[in-house]
Amino acid sequence: MSAAGDDGGTAPPPFPEVAAYLDMLAAERGAGANTLTAYRRDLEDYLAYLAREGIALEEAETRSLRAFVADLETRGLKASSAARRLSCVRGFHKFLYAEGYAEADPSLAVSGPRRGRTLPKVLSIAEVDGLLAAAQAAAAPDREPGPARRGRRMVCLLELLYATGLRVSELVALPRTAGATRERYLIVKGKGGRERLVPLTEAARAAMANHLASVPEESPWLFPADSESGHLTRQAFARDLKAVAVAAGLRPDRVSPHVLRHAFASHLLQNGADLRIVQELLGHADISTTQIYTHVLGERLKAMVRDLHPLMDG
Repeated sequence: MSAAGDDGGTAPPPFPEVAAYLDMLAAERGAGANTLTAYRRDLEDYLAYLAREGIALEEAETRSLRAFVADLETRGLKASSAARRLSCVRGFHKFLYAEGYAEADPSLAVSGPRRGRTLPKVLSIAEVDGLLAAAQAAAAPDREPGPARRGRRMVCLLELLYATGLRVSELVALPRTAGATRERYLIVKGKGGRERLVPLTEAARAAMANHLASVPEESPWLFPADSESGHLTRQAFARDLKAVAVAAGLRPDRVSPHVLRHAFASHLLQNGADLRIVQELLGHADISTTQIYTHVLGERLKAMVRDLHPLMDG
C-alpha cells in the first residue's frame, strides 16, 4: 500500500490480508471500484495508526481499536465518517478471523461513535415542478441553438432522474440505446452488477426523444461529453443543476442529483407506495437502507388513522 494516513505519516508496508479482503468484497459482495477505493483508504489509515503505535496487525486488541476510534475523534473526523471507518475495520477483522489469519476478532466489543439520525434533504413536489419549469424555459425553441440544446439535455436528465430515482452515476452513463427504447421501462445495471427494471413516465420518454435528436449517431452514450469517460460527469451535471436551481428561485445548496433521488423515493411513499417497491426501484440491496425515507410517512399515517378509524370523529 502506498497512500499515507490522514496525518500525512508514512503508510505501513503492503499487507496481503488487505488485498485478500478487498478481493473478497469484489467477488462475493459485488463491491464497485469507488467502494473498494474507500475501503482501501480506510484500512491504510488504520494500519498506519497501528504502525505509529508499534502494534503489529496480529497483535491488535480491543483496546487498540478503542484507541483508534479516540484518535479519529482527536483528528476532527465527523461521527459519521469515523463510524464508517470503524465499520470497515470491523469487517476486516471479522474477515481475518473467519479466514484463519487471526485467532480472535478484537472488534466485537468495540462500539462506534454516536451518530444522530440524518434525514435526507427532500424537495417538495412544487419545488421539483419549479426546477422542471426552469429547465424547460432554458430549452425553449426561440433560444440560441447551443443553450437550447443544453436545456433539452437538462430537461431529459431531470425528467429521468425524478421518474426513475436512478443513482447519478447510473444516469449519466446511460447508453444511447436507452433514449431510443420503445419500452416503458429501462433495464439498469447498478451496484455489484445487479440489474433492475425502472418504469418510465411519458414525460421522461418525450424528454429523451427531444434530447436524442441532438445526440450524434456515433456516440455510444445518451449524454456524451468531452470527458475521460466519454459521457457527462457527475460533477458537471451537479454544477449545471445548481444553475437551474437558481433560475427556479431555490437555494443551490438545497439541490443536487442525490436530493432529487431522495425526492423520488419520498414522494412515492407519501402517495402510498410500498416500501419494498421503493427499495427495488432504488436498487437497494438491503431494505434497512430504504427505511431512512419512512420519516415522510408520519403525516400520511396520522391521516389514515384519523380518516379510517371507526372511533375517530371527523
